[in-house]
Amino acid sequence: MNKLSELERARLRWRARRGLLENDLIITKFLDQFEDQLTDIDVSALSQLFEMGDNELLDVLLGRVELSGVYDTPDIRRLISQMREL
Repeated sequence: MNKLSELERARLRWRARRGLLENDLIITKFLDQFEDQLTDIDVSALSQLFEMGDNELLDVLLGRVELSGVYDTPDIRRLISQMREL
């Protein structure tokens, strides 16, 4: 497992910035706790997740809707589960 470089960390945090404060708070809390444990697979899954629209992402994070389509992967489901537990 490779540790994220400072540049990779900064890029991930930048990509995590969302238009909705609620998303920012949930994702930032997740990154604060797990950032140093993220694998390349996790970063790839997060990058894909960050392609989701803000309202859709919030609904998923809050458990209002489940992941579907290209976002319904084991890696993204695992990360969402971790975010929901915080």
